[in-house]
Amino acid sequence: MTVQEKLNLIEEALELDVNSLTEDKALEDIPEYDSMAKLTIIVLADDEFGKKLTGEQLRDFKTVGDIVAFLS
Repeated sequence: MTVQEKLNLIEEALELDVNSLTEDKALEDIPEYDSMAKLTIIVLADDEFGKKLTGEQLRDFKTVGDIVAFLS
């Protein structure tokens, strides 16, 4: 899966417009990145990539690229 495809999955999970995210976008600058969105990212990591993501790990992520890197 390409980086862009991963970005698109994250956009879908956060209910954002397609191609609205870049890897260097700070998570704190995304109003939709709230507690429900974080849960959605945890489920996405498990369902789509078979990776277990904890809330603690997620708190350490600063950019969209951190999520993409975890999913790789």
